[in-house]
Amino acid sequence: MEIYLIRHGIAAERGTYDQDEERPLTNKGINKTTLVAKKLAAVGLKFDLILTSPLVRAYQTAEILQQIGLNPKIAISQSLSPNGNIQEWLDSLKKEFSSVNSDYKLALVGHQPDLGNWAEMLVWGSIKEQIIVKKAGVIGLKILDLDRPLGTSELFLLASPKWLI
Repeated sequence: MEIYLIRHGIAAERGTYDQDEERPLTNKGINKTTLVAKKLAAVGLKFDLILTSPLVRAYQTAEILQQIGLNPKIAISQSLSPNGNIQEWLDSLKKEFSSVNSDYKLALVGHQPDLGNWAEMLVWGSIKEQIIVKKAGVIGLKILDLDRPLGTSELFLLASPKWLI
């Protein structure tokens, strides 16, 4: 199974909305995220499912991926909210996706530092706070063993938007 960790695009500044969850993508964020999505589509990538944080900026990012044709199906995952629990997500992943084939491609749209930390947990088995996912950036991981994903997954893509557009 391939997992693509995608950080939401550039959003409105903190403090400009009463609730942080309501901050939308800016026009620049929409444009840059669209260019990244088009590049992913141009190399033939299609997701089997897009899971997203419920926050507006992440959901808008997922919608852009959907509109570009990377997948027609989006689902919200509370685990992808800021400070989400990787173990809860892994438990649901194991339960819901244990029968999928190794070609299955899952996009997770979320937030930093969580996505970088999750990538480190999956690859190294611990958080080292060394992987930074830029806004609209993408990390690609191959999960080799759904029963033991922590510390056994392979990193095959780490790209900031400037390398994708």
